Amino acid sequence: MTQKDLRLPLIAATALLALGLAGRAADHGEVKPVPRVDAQRYAGTWYEVARLPNRFQADCASDVVAHYQPRPDGTLQVTNSCRTPTGRVETDVGRAWPPSESAGNASRLKVSFLPRWLQWLPVGKGDYWVVMLDPEYRWSVVSEPRREYLWVLSRTPTLPPDQLARLVDHLRAQGYPADQLVLTKQTPAAPPAAGSALRGAFAAPREGA
Repeated sequence: MTQKDLRLPLIAATALLALGLAGRAADHGEVKPVPRVDAQRYAGTWYEVARLPNRFQADCASDVVAHYQPRPDGTLQVTNSCRTPTGRVETDVGRAWPPSESAGNASRLKVSFLPRWLQWLPVGKGDYWVVMLDPEYRWSVVSEPRREYLWVLSRTPTLPPDQLARLVDHLRAQGYPADQLVLTKQTPAAPPAAGSALRGAFAAPREGA
């Protein structure tokens, strides 16, 4: 068999693989945020219950907390926190804002942890999409258009195991790699102060994520 003869089956196999992957993505459709999130009700403290592993939180061992505070200009101040293996609290504060046509609706936000005077740049912004939300705002699931990042949040440090299992099953059915979720350890001690935050914990790494 010649080199040319070998190349044709390889091309065919590659094409079939590509079609299969495309079909799998199409089965789940596009990621869609919930229709509306009241920014005032969403404000306050959220505890991370689980997340997909990501490089932004590589040093987070426990006590991952997010705090959202509405600002007069219609944006949200984002304050994230976590505790490292040595017990130190890593901190950062960012800003989130909805599209101009969706003022007050926090279902689809852009988040930046750049200094405010650099936030006009077309880089350093991540998508924060609320893809699942309890009607009473007791828990929330946050992702972005590629399904590469995922966080399960709660108003309390933990969720009942059966409730978390239902969320994971739903996410799996929606095409998320839910089996890769890792649980977040929340210690009984008081969580880090709202003014503490992890750098970029809830921001996707690329513009247009």
